[in-house]
Amino acid sequence: MLYSTTTPEQKRVRFREVLASGTIAQFPGAFNPLSARLIQEKGFAGVYISGAVLANDLGLPDIGLTTLTEVATRAGQIARMTDLPAIVDADTGFGEPMNVARTVQELENAGLAGLHIEDQFNPKRCGHLDGKNVVDLDTATKRIRAAADARRDPNFLIMARTDIRAVDGLQAAQDRAKALVDAGADAIFPEAMASLAEFQAIRDAVDVPILANMTEFGKSALFTVDQLQDVGINMVIYPVTLLRSAMGAAERTLDSIKSDGTQEAQVGGMLTRARLYELVDYEGYNRFDTGVFNFQVPGKY
Repeated sequence: MLYSTTTPEQKRVRFREVLASGTIAQFPGAFNPLSARLIQEKGFAGVYISGAVLANDLGLPDIGLTTLTEVATRAGQIARMTDLPAIVDADTGFGEPMNVARTVQELENAGLAGLHIEDQFNPKRCGHLDGKNVVDLDTATKRIRAAADARRDPNFLIMARTDIRAVDGLQAAQDRAKALVDAGADAIFPEAMASLAEFQAIRDAVDVPILANMTEFGKSALFTVDQLQDVGINMVIYPVTLLRSAMGAAERTLDSIKSDGTQEAQVGGMLTRARLYELVDYEGYNRFDTGVFNFQVPGKY
């Protein structure tokens, strides 16, 4: 009932254990709190909260328009609805090193298990689009050092994302990954790798957990967990998959209502009323107050 009974500190310990387990962990992207609960129910290791999803959900492009307050508020709403560890995309840290430090503490307060900070210029752009620009090495490492120094819970994970592969090539990505680890990064997110061999090259460069981004319509092929584990990846995210799926279904339903004058043709693909009530745990609330759920849900819906 209500929110998770697992504390943020417990979730962070669990996240560290997952990354150290030797088995790759799948973190689907939640686009709202209820989808985080569904991710947990389906048996995944954790929840990912995408900056692109947070922006798109506000009707905005993923170009750094969201604020720290918006991200911390929505990420906290998602994280508190699940017992799983949740990691959030903190873009470029929302400013200079002091802003990065505040970002870390705000997201700790919001109950997240970790974050990643990238080395793009602000305004940034989606990591799988062309025309990206990255900051110099000194700026990138200052961001990560500030993040690592600011955290109060040592289990809060500081992950460094680098987009330099698309700008200066694979060797530059290896070199930057090493420097970011030296600056205090607990894990590395090499964005827009073109092949399994490139993921392997990053694995060979650093001795910390590595994240793979399996986003649709991007630069990377949609590798399987087995393929990624074979090259030493520790964690894989599916950042926009559920939002794209939900919005695709919503568009089809709206088209059906417009063309047919009814949603009847789409009902078979919808979450039923009974399933929705199960997911939001009406029964749990009823145990607290027997007047909440003292009715029968029709069997069909």
